[in-house]
Amino acid sequence: MAGTYARATQVLVVGGGPGGYMAAIRLGQLGRKVLLVEKRDLGGECLNRGCIPSKALIHASLLYHALRTEGPEIGVRASDATFDLGALMHWKQEVVAKERQGVATLLKSAGASVLSGEARFTGPRSADLAAPDGGHERVDFESAVIATGAVPSTIPGFETDGRQVLTAWDVLEMPDLPKSMLILGGGVSGCELGEFLARVGVSVTIVELLPQILPGLEADLARELRTTLEKLGVKIRTGTRATALKRSADGLAMTVEGEGGREELAGERLFVTVGKRPASRDLGLEDAGVTSDPKTGFIPVDAQMRTNQPHIYAVGDVARPPMLAHKSYREGIVAAEAIAGLPTRFDFRAMPSVVFTTPELATVGLSLAESQAKGLPAREVRFPYAALGRAHASHATGGWVKLVGDDTTGQLLGVHAAGERAGEFIAEAAYAIEMGSTVRDLALTIHPHPTFSEALQEVAHAWLGEPMHVARRRADAGGH
Repeated sequence: MAGTYARATQVLVVGGGPGGYMAAIRLGQLGRKVLLVEKRDLGGECLNRGCIPSKALIHASLLYHALRTEGPEIGVRASDATFDLGALMHWKQEVVAKERQGVATLLKSAGASVLSGEARFTGPRSADLAAPDGGHERVDFESAVIATGAVPSTIPGFETDGRQVLTAWDVLEMPDLPKSMLILGGGVSGCELGEFLARVGVSVTIVELLPQILPGLEADLARELRTTLEKLGVKIRTGTRATALKRSADGLAMTVEGEGGREELAGERLFVTVGKRPASRDLGLEDAGVTSDPKTGFIPVDAQMRTNQPHIYAVGDVARPPMLAHKSYREGIVAAEAIAGLPTRFDFRAMPSVVFTTPELATVGLSLAESQAKGLPAREVRFPYAALGRAHASHATGGWVKLVGDDTTGQLLGVHAAGERAGEFIAEAAYAIEMGSTVRDLALTIHPHPTFSEALQEVAHAWLGEPMHVARRRADAGGH
């Protein structure tokens, strides 16, 4: 019922995404009275409009494509395989709903209270909660955690409308497939959803301003993916700027400029995915005395996730890059433990990341170029999936794992992989780097056979000059 009410809580958590709900759960475990406020759905963008629904669509497209292309070669024939977008969307929604309910159950079991609404700070220790029915509550708190995430960035002239010009959120809810899709932005979302669309028969063109798709990713990984996308028929324009967009009932015409000059690309719809910005506006940060970066919108925090107001914390995408759900999880836990007075800090040596394309791309630690820029005597070695028994048995030999190590100390510096299940074993490499392991440590760790994870042990042996399942080269002789 609409009206004005008041309540008090020890901790107010603003935002129910990965960082927010993880903070609330941990705070509940530590005996704190917690109120979590979420204006949309529990789980945030990751669960509802990002990580989980996109992987559901990708899984379905891989299955459909494999039946039609890979299947006959290995004796599996399904000549009548069809793709039903409506059924897929229904299943995807069931997956999301089940996950969302799981988050609600976890919060309840931890003793955290949850309210639907929008929170805005009205002072250093107070906030106004606007409920969906128009009612308002004043909440007084001792501590607060800001976990509002990020929202898609926009470009003037390319504003989204949910029909012809789409955000990633729109693509994940499309009621029908277009014949063609232009994608403005060759980052993770553009490549993942672009491949999904291409696998189910949509003509896809990706336009990326920077020289490579997946800007910022290790260059070999980006090149590997580009090859796969182009084999699927995806047209890729890198080093290309979009300058204008014409909309009509018949479709879209996007003017671009690149090395080849100016051209006009036609498409039925346009997916704009040019990054995200922190959702730090309209939170009343000024009233709370919390500072944010005027250029980026990020809220500066220390190692305990405290803002400039020691009792107010910020976690996840709103606090700092990289914008990764698993980083948000850890930050939420650190903030909760700091509020409870435990000795804790957000400190890491290796942040893994995965791009869920084909091949799956996974990376952690330093690249060779980054290592050399730090003055380290680094060397890299690559091990091909083609020398891996499990890869042959799984019809997935097109991949590799690359290891970067310190040529003086033998310390493991980085691992980068392109291939089946790469995202599943990259955490082992992250753990090894966190623990200060040497390449020899990785080589001595017995891996189960036959698995894709054996590639880590194999590439470690190769780096040491002791390759087991690839021919030894003179240049590889010696080791640590």
